[in-house]
This record gives sequence, C-alpha cells and structure tokens, in this order.
Amino acid sequence: MTLPGEHILAGFTLGFRHRHELARVMRNVSVDSSVLGIDPLMFKSLGITTLALDFDGVLAPHGFDAPLPEVCEWLCRCVKTFGEQDIFILSNKPTLERQQWFAENFPCIRFISGVRKKPLPDGLVKIGELAGVPLSSILMVDDRLFTGCLGAINAGACVCYIRRPYISLSHQFLAEMFFILMRKGERLVVGCGSF
Repeated sequence: MTLPGEHILAGFTLGFRHRHELARVMRNVSVDSSVLGIDPLMFKSLGITTLALDFDGVLAPHGFDAPLPEVCEWLCRCVKTFGEQDIFILSNKPTLERQQWFAENFPCIRFISGVRKKPLPDGLVKIGELAGVPLSSILMVDDRLFTGCLGAINAGACVCYIRRPYISLSHQFLAEMFFILMRKGERLVVGCGSF
C-alpha cells in the first residue's frame, strides 16, 4: 500500500544516505546536457541494454502530451540501438494522453504504472523484471536528482542526469517555476554535501 507523500519522505532519507553518489552524478554531467546529447550507441557499448526515461523535462516540458519533434528523432535512434521493447517510460505522471501517443507512435515502448513513485525503486525493479535484465544494465534518464537519479542509485541501476531539461513557461508557468526551483534546490543541497 502506498502512503501519501511516501516518495517525498524517501527523497529526504535516501537522499541523505546517497548524497555522495548524487554529488558525483551532478559533477559528471555537462551544464548544458539535454537528452539529445545522449548517444545510445555509447551507452550500449558500456553494457546498457534497457532505457528508463522520465517524461517531464526529459522528453518534453511539463504538461505536454507528446515528446518534442527533435526528441522523437532521438527516440528513433534509441529504438534502432535498443529496440522498442527495451525502452520504458518511468514517469511520476503517466497520463492517459501520453500513453495513447506512445501507443500510436512507438507501440512497444511501455509505460510503467501502478508502482510507488520515484525515488522508490519499484518502477526500476518492474522494468528489470519485464525486460528480464539485471538492474545494473538499466539506464535511468531523469532531470531530477531527488527522484529518478536517486531512484536509480537506490535500485542499483545506472543514471544519466539531464541538467538542461525542457521547459515552457508559456505552457504551464507555475508548474515550470516550481520545478525550476526544485532542481536548483536539489543541486544546491547536493553541491553543499549536506541536508
């Protein structure tokens, strides 16, 4: 049973436990990194067999129902490298509209739902089970240190931190401002090395 706010409490407790790993993740990424900078072939050569992608900020700005056009081109490259069956969407907001878009455009890319929210490891564990792979061969791509990145560290998966997420202040100003502040706060806390 999921408790209200369980993932928020987990963010604080797991974040403290894994603060050094989060700092390493943040240090090892370019300031202007976006999902388009991820080379699927390079990750495949490092032993990654499965992708877990966040949606908001990674594939499109908050509240969008479909990935941006340039991200769709990048997704096609990922499909050629990994195959649709080994790409999953692990979002804390798996809306019906998003699922329908993927069903029409990338029908074998699966959404993970019915699990506790990131940073709890349930979604990544489910991906490992569905793909039949060890968690260490899954790459979680996320723009939030205390959700997807922390969830990957906690689960024993690999992580790719997106430091330059997609935003659209004209689409959902308040939501975007909230997440801009959250991301900056996460980087500040992790950069200071303490909570």
